[in-house]
Amino acid sequence: MGIVAEDVERVRSATDLVALVSERVALRRVGTQWVGLCPFHGENTASFSVNGELGVYYCFGCQVRGDAISFLRETEHLDFATAVETLAARAGITLRYDGEDHAGGAHKRSTELTEAMERAVNWYHARLVGAPDAADARRYLRSRGYDSETVKKYRLGWAPDGWDALVASAGVQGELLVAVGLAFRNKANRLNDSFRARVLFPIFDAAGRPVGLGGRLLPGGTGPKYKNTQATPIYDKSRVLYGLNWAKSTVVEQGRVVVCEGYTDVIGLQRAGVTEAVATCGTALAEGHIKLLTGFSRRIVLAYDADPAGQGAAEHFYDWERRFDAEISVVALPPGADPADLAQSDPERLREAVSGAMPYLGFRLERLFAHADLRNPEGRARAAEASLALIAEHPDALVRDQYLMQVSDRCRLSPDQLRSLPRPVPAAPVRPGATLPGAPRSGTAPGAAPGVSQARPQSRSPLPRPELEALRLAVHRPDQVAGRLHPVLFSSELARATFAELAGAMTLHGAIESASPEVADLLSQLAVVDSKEDADDVVRRLVEQAAARALAELRREARSSTPTSSHAELAKRTALFQLGLQALRSVEPGPDYEARLEAAEGQLSDLLLASPNMTPAGPSSDDREAL
Repeated sequence: MGIVAEDVERVRSATDLVALVSERVALRRVGTQWVGLCPFHGENTASFSVNGELGVYYCFGCQVRGDAISFLRETEHLDFATAVETLAARAGITLRYDGEDHAGGAHKRSTELTEAMERAVNWYHARLVGAPDAADARRYLRSRGYDSETVKKYRLGWAPDGWDALVASAGVQGELLVAVGLAFRNKANRLNDSFRARVLFPIFDAAGRPVGLGGRLLPGGTGPKYKNTQATPIYDKSRVLYGLNWAKSTVVEQGRVVVCEGYTDVIGLQRAGVTEAVATCGTALAEGHIKLLTGFSRRIVLAYDADPAGQGAAEHFYDWERRFDAEISVVALPPGADPADLAQSDPERLREAVSGAMPYLGFRLERLFAHADLRNPEGRARAAEASLALIAEHPDALVRDQYLMQVSDRCRLSPDQLRSLPRPVPAAPVRPGATLPGAPRSGTAPGAAPGVSQARPQSRSPLPRPELEALRLAVHRPDQVAGRLHPVLFSSELARATFAELAGAMTLHGAIESASPEVADLLSQLAVVDSKEDADDVVRRLVEQAAARALAELRREARSSTPTSSHAELAKRTALFQLGLQALRSVEPGPDYEARLEAAEGQLSDLLLASPNMTPAGPSSDDREAL
């Protein structure tokens, strides 16, 4: 399913990019542009520039570039369609979708299901806040330290202990409730509620839309302690992280995400000041979670006991760190404590534990030494052997040797002694895409992301000044150079390619989207810095330099032993270029200045276009007319 391209363009055009960026960046006007500190990298000098009229931004520090859609994707970590839909709603634009019957229907269905879940979440929340039958639930939440502000922020709810309270009272079609996992049909084909007598934790996707529920049984109740929404068209628990909608901004700012196991752990951590906390939804952390997480931060801190899975966990952690350039560390929690309990009893200790998280291998070694008897030679030898077995699992030889030095100090053995011992055979690498049973973890590269994040092109040598200014004019003031620019006037291959994209595209955004990364980067730079030059002067210098290059080439050919043209033809063309250059250089301000300048330019341009050795590949004559 895709949004109709014309509607995407309408959304771009209707969005005030300066207003959108100003929600996150303090911008100040400089000429026709707006500048501020880049939101995508740390800096003290403003290098982030926005052109509100053309709807593009560019950072001269980190080379990030884009438009309103990519800015929303990068800052809110949304997929393309969600970003467009968000901006469309903001602008009051109704979107159309490709493949009307199937794709449009699928989108409409997804919207219906999300709206049904939204109404159900509101209904459950209202029951918790005001219904008499929720009194025990309110007492339980108060005992956990949850005040009304917490209940409201996380939109906690209460599912009554009735067979069909939601079905009968929420005002949502039963078929929709079944589709989102909130109702089912019993043997008598009657609709029943899926959640009964439970405190509910709504689960939101990264964009803040409710997609599922987690239900906790009150103390003394019968049945499983936790119950979660099953897979639905809008909810895949392997691709959703509880709390990410609240945590994502802090994750990006802190450069760290803390992963725990439960809803109450997330709320506890966030209330204790660790606002970058998220949790899996009743499942081990799978690769879908990893891809989602590393789109926000590559530093992943695990706030749960990651050791019991042992060697299997190590294989996955190291594999994910290598493949997805992630850094995985582990919080050493007090024995028997979880983040939710520690947040209530000793929030300062919880914050310190998170700040002191160790790399996974270091965490395992510390745990091993904590249980080892290092008071006698036998105990130290056993600890050394066990430590080497753990170290052998790590794929990086330099990392292994660093930890071996630590074992040497702790066990009072020389590094050479330890290196001389037979090395344990490391386990076979984990196949990509595998999920570790029983324990969460992380790693993976973001999509082209987003927005989101685009590849950052490398810096390059600047173009010749007249060519750069001519391209700026073609972007900002195309009417002033219309019909006066041609590919043959540009000496740089990059400048010719950039001009070709501008001439062949209907809009600047279209040119950027279809261009190579280098050309797209240059177009983005051009768009945020207008030319201060006079268009006539720029074109005159451009034509003059191109003609001078052509004249030099003709003279080189005339001096060669085997010229490709006859000497008479070379002499004629040389004379024409000399006369043309003389005419152009002799044009001075005065009566009919513009007409005389245009005539001289036109004469030389015609000569250049007619010169077979000087005409590079470029747009067709029809395309050139566009500029």
